Amino acid sequence: MLNPAIGKLIENSENRYGLVTEIANCARSIANDAEANEEILLEKPVSIAINKIAKEKELI
Repeated sequence: MLNPAIGKLIENSENRYGLVTEIANCARSIANDAEANEEILLEKPVSIAINKIAKEKELI
């Protein structure tokens, strides 16, 4: 799956800072969960977080 355009994500967020912190927090949570469960991620946590947030905002 291709990452959504950042412009579409920003349009549906209050500001860039809020979007970046939301993505960072989500990515950190994904990475911590994977480490705790001893899972190997095939995709970078930031990419997973961006796709997850886009899906939640129904952009994908």
